[in-house]
Amino acid sequence: MRLVAGVDEAGRGPLAGPVAVAAVILDPALPIEGLNDSKKLTEARRETLYPQIVARAMAHCVVMVMPDEIDRINIYQATMTGMCRALAGLALAPHEAWIDGNALPRELPCPGRAIVGGDALEPAISAASILAKVTRDRWMVALDREHPGYGFAEHKGYGTPAHLDALKRLGPCPHHRRSFAPVKILVDQGVLF
Repeated sequence: MRLVAGVDEAGRGPLAGPVAVAAVILDPALPIEGLNDSKKLTEARRETLYPQIVARAMAHCVVMVMPDEIDRINIYQATMTGMCRALAGLALAPHEAWIDGNALPRELPCPGRAIVGGDALEPAISAASILAKVTRDRWMVALDREHPGYGFAEHKGYGTPAHLDALKRLGPCPHHRRSFAPVKILVDQGVLF
């Protein structure tokens, strides 16, 4: 049997929190109904599909690339690095990786194919999209308890007006991406210190 891993990420754009990257090898004998791009599914639907994917997949792995590493190597490289780590973390070595998007990491541990819109086209990529999104969302809800006042549970770290207002009032927490505007702009201007 040829093992194909779907790979996708969640959280490239937020001002705070990690980028989550998942790799999933689905079992053709255990199909999962309703897989789609995580952004096209409700939170409740993603939460329903998550345990099914974990239970039925032949292998899955989710990795988090933290803000300090994102700031050090940039979000694009952090995402590519996360893809390689997620694939390397699978319990089964895939023969091929299908990656959502238009670029492949240079250090892939197996042959790969970039598929634009793959999270809506390929079930394995859809499954990875869901695992990455749910894992990251749960992380941000936990982060909200650790750092109250920013609204992480609601906006998940994205640059909403409420988040920007909290950032101006409270300054950045250790989980903010200092290389991302407007965090960088505020830090550079010395407004926060």
